[in-house]
Amino acid sequence: MQRFLGQAFLMVLLVALPTWASQSLGVVYPPADHQTTAARIFLIGSAPIAGSVSVNGHAIARSPGGHFAPSFPLQLGENLFSLRYRDQEVKIKVTRKSTEPVAPEGLAFGQNSLMPIAEIARLPGELVCFGAIAPANAMVSVKLADQIIPLQRQTAIVTLPENSGVLTGLTQPTPINGAGQYAGCVKADAAGELGQPEYLLNVKGASFAQAAPGKVKILAPAQLEVAEVTADQGVARTGASTDYSRLTPLPKGTRASVTGREGEWLRLDYGGWIKSGETKIVASSVPVRSLIRGVTSRQKADWTEILFPLQVPIPVTVQQSRDTFVLTLYNTTAQTDTIRLSSNPLISFLNWQQVEPGRIDYRFLLKSSQQWGYKLRYDGTTLVLSLRNPPKSVPKRQAKSLAGVRILLDPGHGGPEDFGSRGPTGYPEKEVALITSKLVRSHLLDRGATVLMTREADVDLLPNDRAAMIQTMEPTIAISLHYNALPDDGDAFNTKGVAAFWYQPQAQDLAAFLHDYLVKTLDRPSYGVFWNNLALTRPTVAPSVLLELGFMINPIEFEWITNPQAQQKLALALADGITEWLVQNREPIANSH
Repeated sequence: MQRFLGQAFLMVLLVALPTWASQSLGVVYPPADHQTTAARIFLIGSAPIAGSVSVNGHAIARSPGGHFAPSFPLQLGENLFSLRYRDQEVKIKVTRKSTEPVAPEGLAFGQNSLMPIAEIARLPGELVCFGAIAPANAMVSVKLADQIIPLQRQTAIVTLPENSGVLTGLTQPTPINGAGQYAGCVKADAAGELGQPEYLLNVKGASFAQAAPGKVKILAPAQLEVAEVTADQGVARTGASTDYSRLTPLPKGTRASVTGREGEWLRLDYGGWIKSGETKIVASSVPVRSLIRGVTSRQKADWTEILFPLQVPIPVTVQQSRDTFVLTLYNTTAQTDTIRLSSNPLISFLNWQQVEPGRIDYRFLLKSSQQWGYKLRYDGTTLVLSLRNPPKSVPKRQAKSLAGVRILLDPGHGGPEDFGSRGPTGYPEKEVALITSKLVRSHLLDRGATVLMTREADVDLLPNDRAAMIQTMEPTIAISLHYNALPDDGDAFNTKGVAAFWYQPQAQDLAAFLHDYLVKTLDRPSYGVFWNNLALTRPTVAPSVLLELGFMINPIEFEWITNPQAQQKLALALADGITEWLVQNREPIANSH
């Protein structure tokens, strides 16, 4: 998981001793000149057990090992902290920055506030919206082509919490001062280049004009460009930036008409947005449409392949529930009279429905409530959906209960720069994650499993590279092992426990089972089970989960995280949980045949 404590860790030590063996006051987080928008900050560090540690003259609580993680409120601007241990002192400055836009004074617009900031394109009849920051007592309007659009001052505005607020309990919208924010929209009915909007500002009779950075274009519906996905898996989103949620990736070769633009982002006709760098514009303005007739299936190794012959590769989405898999084809009309679905160990029933013009849903009812993975690709213009068959169960008399199972373990972080989170002494997550992974591997090998590792040493490996390894290796299950940290707003001293993260519905049961098993078996606190869009939970070829096995920044949890006996106990419990889940989910399929 991406670390909120990141790579900006600074160990402030007053004597030159190894981090792990330090015998002086040390502060791991925050750095000496830290900037944040959070309303509070925690101070992570350690000092010898004898004596006390104070912050700004007040003694703070520490763990039995001498570690500390107190939290303090922050005022806007500079906040100074002085940590003392005997005659040693560490000074830290934390600057809290406001998240509210500041209205300019005088005759001016707020810096970089004029919208659009890049070229945009819309269809006729769609709203084109504008926004600016200006003095609170101003009159603001926009001149677009020959039209003047008045902007209204926004008075009731809230800001949404970051997604990370789910991890700290900060999930409520926050009212902010809307003074100085102006907005307005207009519909343009005729296609054409409308140019750069010119913002007009009037304050007490004085006027000022400034052009927005981006231009506005209204597209001609009969002359829309067609984009083709050139990436192996085009990342489709709900909006025109990486802040927006992901949709089902678009297989290479997918074609769709471009119905909108925002800078480097293209809106495709089925509703998803994709970066232009993952596409190419093809020499066609003919709308992307296809018919579909017969559908067939075939067995290929451990997969059931369903083939959908199309006239052109069209956009698709996938929805999974416990025993149902739904594939949606867009820009497609059925002329289907015949489907051949060969007998297989996976699919119980298939039906389809032309939900609306240009959209077909194929609904697969599965024989098991556990799904094991899927793949999508285009073979020419034929869409190939591969559904993974359940792993074959092992006879109960066989001692090697995991024989035939391929398990991928991913020790989090690694390399000279990606330390992950750090404990109060500076001990890095990357080291303990690798230790735990190797211990778990040993137990799984003893039970007959084939164990794959994304890394076996302290090497640099990006999250997307690890996810690609899962897609390529196609394990039965994939588990990424981590130890946790928090955003600045979190309570590092009191937050503890095991957490599990999943993204693809096929991984939900595995994540919840392993979380519950570890909490019960080890008598550890629960931090929770989360749906989370992480690189290591996104792979589709296998149930893939990410486990956070404890909090590195929690002074008390850190002590058992780094305890060799506790590591052995944790590894055994995790191997037992993996084994139990696999045995439970393999048996029903085997018994039904």
